[in-house]
Amino acid sequence: MKWLNQFSLVMRSSITSLREKVEDPERMLHQLLFDMQHELSVVRCSVAEAIADEIQMRKRCRREREEVKTWQDRATAAMQRNDEVTARSALVQKQSIQQRADQYEAEHKKQADAVHKLQEAVRDLEDKIRQATQKKTLLMARMTRASTTRNINAAMERCGDQSAFAQFSRLESKVEREEALSEAWNRMEGRDPDADELARTFQEAEREERVATELEELKTKLASDRNNLSSEN
Repeated sequence: MKWLNQFSLVMRSSITSLREKVEDPERMLHQLLFDMQHELSVVRCSVAEAIADEIQMRKRCRREREEVKTWQDRATAAMQRNDEVTARSALVQKQSIQQRADQYEAEHKKQADAVHKLQEAVRDLEDKIRQATQKKTLLMARMTRASTTRNINAAMERCGDQSAFAQFSRLESKVEREEALSEAWNRMEGRDPDADELARTFQEAEREERVATELEELKTKLASDRNNLSSEN
């Protein structure tokens, strides 16, 4: 079945083209189904031609059988007239036509079997195309999901070197590096950041204590002044 091989070739080439141009999956799926429908139309035309041949051959076989019967009837009629010579000639003609009719019958049987197989093959192809049409939405969803995943992965890769996230991370690392260098220089000069912090804590405590003492002294002085003022009055 040459046309069936051609149909399979079209499907394979269309699928290959779909893989190569997956950037537009919806258009390619539509084109693939269109190609399948077009090739199926071509196949149907070929099958129709084969069916037409079978119909013509069947009619020819019927005519041959009718002619065989005609010569058989003529031979019978001649014998009824006691015309043996004519009856013999009619039977010879009948045998010749019978042989030809048998050949047509054999060819018709082969053609009928081939047509039956072709029709089954066409029905199978139609069923596959219907299934492909039904799966179109599912394939679109799968392709869209794959494309989205690919785009997300590409975006994540870009985040590794060029995005604001990467710049923020580099800036944070730079600040941490500057802080570490500053602490390193302080230690090289004999300053201990922990000791400095402890000294600041003591200084703060001493300052708070002095403020508290002065506040108490101020309260005492004001109270003494008020007492002196009352005594004078």
